[in-house]
Amino acid sequence: MNLTALGFHPLVAQWFESEFSAPTAIQENAWGKIAQGDHVLVSAPTGSGKTLAAFLWAVNQLLTGAWEGGRTRVVYISPLKALNNDVRRNLQTPLHALTAFFKAQGEPAHHVTVLTRSGDTPQNERRRMIKKPPEILITTPESLNILVSSRSGQQMLQDVRAVILDEIHAVISAKRGVHLMTVSRTSTLSFPGAS
Repeated sequence: MNLTALGFHPLVAQWFESEFSAPTAIQENAWGKIAQGDHVLVSAPTGSGKTLAAFLWAVNQLLTGAWEGGRTRVVYISPLKALNNDVRRNLQTPLHALTAFFKAQGEPAHHVTVLTRSGDTPQNERRRMIKKPPEILITTPESLNILVSSRSGQQMLQDVRAVILDEIHAVISAKRGVHLMTVSRTSTLSFPGAS
């Protein structure tokens, strides 16, 4: 699979090829649709590359400036127990590696801020996040529900281009799933181009 043909920056494609022998079947099937802005449901066993498939296109867009920074462009929703490992392995590690790779090749990479908002996030950090939003917001169904219920939260989310809902099986049949349903049913937000 030629990642540059899908629209990935040549350095992102080169980095990916140096880190992985080839895309997984899940990644191959998802990236074309994600790059087109389609809504995509990816279901596969653990270790199949689902989360990296979801994140890599967004990271490509943010690092290259295709999606302007300084505003929240990606919302990653997951239960907290899944956040630490998934985010470190599938977002932070590739993001840092790609930033360093761009720098080593003499190519500028836009700065990408990643912040987490959950029930444990102190109030002063929440206020700072509203004033200076991260490009990638990691949150829980409950915290997202609170964000879309406030004017400042809606403003923070008005420029979102991608919503990644991970571990849906862990939340859909419980109260957490209700939070997601109320977000989608009652929010006045629309995410043009979000996938």
